[in-house]
Amino acid sequence: MVSYAPIPQSSDEGRFNEDQRQQLDQGKKVFNTFIQRHIGPSSADIQQMLDVLGFSNLDALINKTVPASIRLNKKLQLPEAQTEYAALAKLKQIASKNQVFRSYIGMGYYDTITPPVIGRNILENPGWYTAYTPYQPEIAQGRLEALLNFQTMIIDLTGLEIANASLLDEATAAAEAMSMSYGVSKNKANAYFVSHECHPQTIDVLQTRAKPLGIEIIIGDHQTFDFAQPIFGAVLQYPATDGTVYDYRVFIEKAHAQGALVTVAADPLSLTLLTPPGEFGADIAVGSTQRFGIPLGFGGPHAAYFATKEEYKRQVPGRIVGVSKDVNGKTALRLALQTREQHIRREKATSNICTAQVLLAVMASMYAVYHGPEGLKQIAENIHQLTVILTEGLKRLGYKISSQNFFDTLRVELGTHKLETILAGCQARNINLRIYDEATVGISLDETTTPEDLIDLWQIFANKDDLPFTPEELTFSPHISFPRTSSYLTHPVFNRYHSETELLRYLHRLETKDLSLTTSMIPLGSCTMKLNATSEMIPVTWEEFGRIHPFAPPTQTRGYQILFQQLEAWLAEITGFAGISLQPNAGSQGEYAGLLVIRQYHESRGEAHRNVCLIPTSAHGTNPASAVMCGMKVVAVACDAEGNIDVNDLKAKAEKHSHELAALMVTYPSTHGVFEEAIQEICAVIHNHGGQVYMDGANMNAQVGICRPGDIGADVCHLNLHKTFCIPHGGGGPGMGPIGVASHLVPFLPGHPVLGSGEDSQNIGAIASAPWGSASILVISWMYIAMMGADGLTKATKVAILNANYIAKRLESYYPVLYKGQNSLVAHECILDLRSLKKSANIEIDDVAKRLMDYGFHAPTVSWPVAGTIMVEPTESESQAELDRFCDALIAIRQEIGDIEAGKVDIQDNALKNAPHTVESLLCAEWHHPYSREQAAYPAPWTREYKFWPSVGRIDAAFGDRNFVCSCLPMEAYS
Repeated sequence: MVSYAPIPQSSDEGRFNEDQRQQLDQGKKVFNTFIQRHIGPSSADIQQMLDVLGFSNLDALINKTVPASIRLNKKLQLPEAQTEYAALAKLKQIASKNQVFRSYIGMGYYDTITPPVIGRNILENPGWYTAYTPYQPEIAQGRLEALLNFQTMIIDLTGLEIANASLLDEATAAAEAMSMSYGVSKNKANAYFVSHECHPQTIDVLQTRAKPLGIEIIIGDHQTFDFAQPIFGAVLQYPATDGTVYDYRVFIEKAHAQGALVTVAADPLSLTLLTPPGEFGADIAVGSTQRFGIPLGFGGPHAAYFATKEEYKRQVPGRIVGVSKDVNGKTALRLALQTREQHIRREKATSNICTAQVLLAVMASMYAVYHGPEGLKQIAENIHQLTVILTEGLKRLGYKISSQNFFDTLRVELGTHKLETILAGCQARNINLRIYDEATVGISLDETTTPEDLIDLWQIFANKDDLPFTPEELTFSPHISFPRTSSYLTHPVFNRYHSETELLRYLHRLETKDLSLTTSMIPLGSCTMKLNATSEMIPVTWEEFGRIHPFAPPTQTRGYQILFQQLEAWLAEITGFAGISLQPNAGSQGEYAGLLVIRQYHESRGEAHRNVCLIPTSAHGTNPASAVMCGMKVVAVACDAEGNIDVNDLKAKAEKHSHELAALMVTYPSTHGVFEEAIQEICAVIHNHGGQVYMDGANMNAQVGICRPGDIGADVCHLNLHKTFCIPHGGGGPGMGPIGVASHLVPFLPGHPVLGSGEDSQNIGAIASAPWGSASILVISWMYIAMMGADGLTKATKVAILNANYIAKRLESYYPVLYKGQNSLVAHECILDLRSLKKSANIEIDDVAKRLMDYGFHAPTVSWPVAGTIMVEPTESESQAELDRFCDALIAIRQEIGDIEAGKVDIQDNALKNAPHTVESLLCAEWHHPYSREQAAYPAPWTREYKFWPSVGRIDAAFGDRNFVCSCLPMEAYS
């Protein structure tokens, strides 16, 4: 638990009358400085930038930028903005309504111990959590090394050949395995076998994912399944959800004889003691690394894993970190095989995953680095020993244990004992068990379990404090009949950082290799890298939020329920929608959930034939990928010369597919960074042909307080809380992608099997492992909205638009701004056109991106949505001084390009082609370049005050793909 300031524990309610309260609230406004702390430019800065643009005030700018027909002409109905101190105090009151029980529920979730050196130096460290996805690998070598450690850990523990850099959660990882199996299986079967011993949430997510693809799910017993019906794949739980450890070899042999692929969902900690899936024939292994030091957090965020055979490397969903080399031959890391990703494959993709759980994967990998193979094994052996001793005691009390082979989980048959009596004893001792039915309960032990906990459990089951035995009487003998004999985690990285001093230095060394928001502005278009305020982050590590099991009884999670209700109400007000689902735990999952809701709506009306999804050609690749996953046919809609949707083409396509039209996916403001004037007409066209409008909320940072998707005409919109609502990007995850829907779609929002489906059975089912996705990080968005209030949120949007237009104005004479709105203004981002530089100076887009590193900046979004361009989004959090520094860097780079165009500098040997410049490249004995070392290293004045040094030179990605390696090299390779 972290507390950087004293937090009041009691409420002020009842201490003041209404007049006094209003006076106090007015006084709070005077002292509420968070809005000014979140918004980068000062009032003087804002006016100066407005003067450059030719506007007298912010409203005048907005009036010319946002179409009048869609503007929200009223104030958002949100609570008044609170100070940081007051918001923390209020949230502490809410958190206190959660009850932290010892949860032995299991089902893939366990209490764990986060080593403080990892908690403080990664989870609570903005140097780690404010970094972006490592698409510019030269300035992300620290994260990439940590992710390579993660992949190596998973490869070793599972016994398979390759692993990716994490997925969202165990259930969606299993669904990705099913999709991959469907794509690569050589037989033509359409059925997928799911063991009934899988976790219930995994089964439900698989059913949700299978339905739109027409895949038949067969839920059964792997021991009796006769393979009479051909299957293309299967998934098995290891250990099973009730704790039983099965030998799956015979089943896998039979599945392989049919040409089916077998996935094993395995607990990675158990694999330190059990035979790994790769050694008994599994084709794919998936699971969660949550118990490797990641707090429960009421369901997330946690890093799932995905491992398979190397022959499937181009079909693996998500990201893989690979080993390559830089221009100087130095070992370097980068994302490998990127053509696999959905943003390239688009409607041919089998997965829409464009993110990971990087921050949590880093934590899990460092947990393994810190403990090492012996430490992990000792933790596992201790858990298993306590489980065996617990078993012996329960048997002496007259209970029957269902399985004789287990790791950490028991299924206890109550016999003549009463469930009510046991539950009353649990309540008295603040303990949760898993309840199967009136006659059976489950107990899963974890790293935090102590011998004293066993005594509490025995006393509960004995219904008395005096036990008929002493713990010393009970003997231990392993209950694992399928033990591991192979070694694991043999790489030096897992065997040298076991003291806190060594790990601290290792973490710091990696951190310094990464450019994050602690270093400079990260001006990525569409990615909205805004301030992740410290006060927003503090509650994430409060015990009242972090140590809650996702399936804890509702009576213990009242604080979370208040948090959800308030956040849902605020987001509904901000978007203009009737209902919100917080379950999607990534933007891609929000897209998928939103389209499934639309699909279910059409089905409920007897219009299941509606399966055509119109998508503009400018859309992000997740859009068509999500549509395909929902069983829809993608039809592209053209854009005009100004980058807007071609309304005539839209009308023609809608008319052509009127009978089959399911939806339009549209991003607003557009992917090209413009408020399209015709957006309401576009929505009306779709509605007139019986379709629904799905709005991609990636650009919501330009809408909050100014316009609302629900008012514009959208039926569904997903929200990237890791963009607009301040959840950090975490180096590539976690994210959250809740959806808002119009009233007619509310009955179809996601459900969850563990908590029940609610009153209406029309829901689409579960799309994530946990009912509220990555619940623990929702506190960040709650804090942001609470501290900003309606006025602060609206001003933030206006300043984001101002900052983007200021950058566009400053740079337009150096780099053409590709798209502008009706009044020659952009929205919250702008696209700078660099395409002519290839012809005039042989300068590629990557040359500019890498040269920006020498100036201390992360590149904007490159070559998307238009090849040969950069898309810049400054957000409202950057000061005018930082905006000017960035503009000055791009102007200086344009002057360097001018020298190439004028023949003053060699067209091949120049500062851009050789960027980024490392310390090693500058300290060479001889310097043969036509520009000076000084120009290479210190191209701008601020680089002399503080210099961020890339740790490697430009990376040869093609070399890495030709020589594919996705696990740790021997340590000598790094010397």
